[in-house]
Amino acid sequence: MDLNQHYGEKSVRRKLDQLPKEPGLRRRKKIVLGIKAVFFSFLAAGCLGLCLGAGVYRGIVADTPDVSEINIGPGKYASFVYDAEGNQIQQINEAQSNRIHVSIEDIPEDMQHAIVAIEDSRFYEHHGIDPRGILRAAAVTVTSGFQETEGASTITQQLIKNNVFTDWTDENFFQSVRRKIQEQQLAVELEEYLTEQGLDAKSVILEEYLNTVNFGSGAYGIQTAARTYFGKDSRDLTLSECAVLAAIPQNPTKWDPRQNPEENAKRRETVLRYMRAQGWITQEEMNEALEDDVYSRIGNNSNVQGQTSTYSYFIDELISQVQEDLVEKKGYTQTQASNAIYSGGLQIYSTQDTRIQEIMEEEFEDEDNYPDYVRFDLDWALTVEHGDGSQENYSREMMEAYFREKGEEMPALFDTRAEAQGYADRYKEAILGSEDEIIAERLDLIPQPQAAMTIMDQSTGYVLGIVGGRGEKEASLTLNRASDTYRQPGSTFKILSAYGPALEEGDITLATHIQDEEYSYEDGTPLRNSDNQYHGSVSVRQAIRNSYNIPAVKVLTDITPAEGFSYLQKLGFTTLDEERDEIQPLALGGITNGVSNLELTAAYAAIADGGIYREPVFYTEVTDQDGKVILSNDIQGQRVFKESTAFLLTSAMEDVVSQGTGTGFALEDMHEAGKTGTANDYRDLTFAGFTPYYTAAIWAGYDDPQDLPQSHRTFHRTLWRNVMNRIHEDLPDRDFEQPSTVERTAVCAESGLLAGRGCTRIYEYFDQDNMPRETCTEHRPSLFSGWNKRQDGDEDSNGSSGNRNDNNSGGSASSWWDSWMKWWSGH
Repeated sequence: MDLNQHYGEKSVRRKLDQLPKEPGLRRRKKIVLGIKAVFFSFLAAGCLGLCLGAGVYRGIVADTPDVSEINIGPGKYASFVYDAEGNQIQQINEAQSNRIHVSIEDIPEDMQHAIVAIEDSRFYEHHGIDPRGILRAAAVTVTSGFQETEGASTITQQLIKNNVFTDWTDENFFQSVRRKIQEQQLAVELEEYLTEQGLDAKSVILEEYLNTVNFGSGAYGIQTAARTYFGKDSRDLTLSECAVLAAIPQNPTKWDPRQNPEENAKRRETVLRYMRAQGWITQEEMNEALEDDVYSRIGNNSNVQGQTSTYSYFIDELISQVQEDLVEKKGYTQTQASNAIYSGGLQIYSTQDTRIQEIMEEEFEDEDNYPDYVRFDLDWALTVEHGDGSQENYSREMMEAYFREKGEEMPALFDTRAEAQGYADRYKEAILGSEDEIIAERLDLIPQPQAAMTIMDQSTGYVLGIVGGRGEKEASLTLNRASDTYRQPGSTFKILSAYGPALEEGDITLATHIQDEEYSYEDGTPLRNSDNQYHGSVSVRQAIRNSYNIPAVKVLTDITPAEGFSYLQKLGFTTLDEERDEIQPLALGGITNGVSNLELTAAYAAIADGGIYREPVFYTEVTDQDGKVILSNDIQGQRVFKESTAFLLTSAMEDVVSQGTGTGFALEDMHEAGKTGTANDYRDLTFAGFTPYYTAAIWAGYDDPQDLPQSHRTFHRTLWRNVMNRIHEDLPDRDFEQPSTVERTAVCAESGLLAGRGCTRIYEYFDQDNMPRETCTEHRPSLFSGWNKRQDGDEDSNGSSGNRNDNNSGGSASSWWDSWMKWWSGH
């Protein structure tokens, strides 16, 4: 037997393997195997996660908005209104939209360098993102044990975040990660895209950024900030002032120089030192800026010329008209139109004559122009939260119903605030429970009676001024009684619905005689004149001058109410009811819904402009921020009356002012024509009239229609005279121009026919195509016929206003002798 076969190397190893194992060795082996398994598992998971992460990243990047389609400019800019002379008169904006765009050329280099120094020192070196900044921020986060963070966003990224990803303030963690990835991608693409377009990418980005950011105190954009804090344009900012502003955007509340000047000063010094360290300024410039007492110059400056907290009545109506036209002419929704006006950066060129508007406001705010006895209308509203969390609103109407149910009538008007407050307190005591809480209450007292007025340029249709209420205007977009309320026009409609159409159609002349006699409407309702008298045979001129009701209704009945109604439609009245208003009372302004003061002014402007109606407008043009025209008011007039008809109406209405019912509206040294209007029981007082320069209408009455007492029936005359005299004080008087189609001839004062021998002669104006052809034969000449040309004390020898002179009018000794000799020869 060979001993080696039992004790060889393999045999020994086999024997050893057959021996019992040590427990520790087995455990170590298992641990090693376990570690290997975990390692390879993590490695596999990491690879898998990396692949998945890369896929997700690629998906997020692929979903990034197209750089050529994004808008990097701020979405909200203030709109501006300019008057007829091009002066800026109003800024219109909502919160966060009071920006005023300026180009990079109007932003000082010191401002550009200051913002770069403090926010993105490598702005001019990187290509949209700053890898060094990202690594630095990551290092700060890790070394602080994730207790501190540092921003790494570039100015390009911040611009994209603010103007492209505008919902970033509402993001959750995953949305934030997604947005940051796309933000970085877009930042790189944007700078490349702008460069490819041949633009200076850095200048474009910096311009949009400085026009976007919040500079505190409600100032958005560098121009608004410069005006807010320093009362100047951005281009005029000093280095010291630039440092103040550059300190703000990263924390507008903490570093607001008005609210926290000490904190801003610390930050401002940092800005200046960064600028010095980066080579933007010299040591001397930095020291000079640090020594500047800049905070003493920061005041409560208005951030734009012409900005006021309360819009005028003109601005109110202008906004309304622009919004309506954006919807009707451009297809905007109401929301889109509103956004365009309040945050779209529009330039609105209005028709306002600022001098006229200011005169109107001054007179309407002057309490000396109103009756001494003032009463107040109550405007009251209450919001209550009940114990169960529900809310309920209460109004004045509900208050009135409550007292009515208790058998007590609440006054329509109050003598004092205390009286009105007493009713409100009693009502609250009755409706409020122990767990109820008042959320809001409004109690406003509106002085009564009220008034409103509109002034237009009849040759253009431009509204030059408008006031919609008495006293100082206390809020924007409030009730405008000149445009928003509809009241009865009274006898001003005699001209528009009866006499104007009848003259136009050739049915009457100013010399036509009508019997002013007992008369009833077709339904049997008796009709009376305001003086409760009948005046017999009167000419159309006399009927207009003295505002007789019966002749006007007879004229409308003759031409038919439908015909009169059609003329009112041509004159722009939009509140007429065809089914209910085509009736005889239309001649006296008896209509269902009333008319606005604005539309009445425009209708009379048509007469003042020779018969051409133009829709009243408040703006000529609206452009966007880049100067592109969005809306244009190219007013094309529509002829309603012939020139001759308009002149005849004007001539008759001159008599109204000089001799008739409108003498209280007569102006100083200025030709004027107009017509009074009084609704039943003096509930509405109106006068519409014009001069060779302007057309206007004024209304007076209570907001809640009720009879005006005797002492309240003339104050609108005072307002009219004060306003109209002031706006004409530098204008030369001139007559209304007589058209070539109008002739003046002698007619019989009693028949309106051509004057015959023995007639009392007056001179009247006629349309050449509608002159009397017959001669009066009712009168025989008498010994004194030469003296009786002025027999009618209500007419001068011209038949027209005494303002018109004619050397051939009136009697004389020679004419008396000639008449006597003719009479003698005839016998």
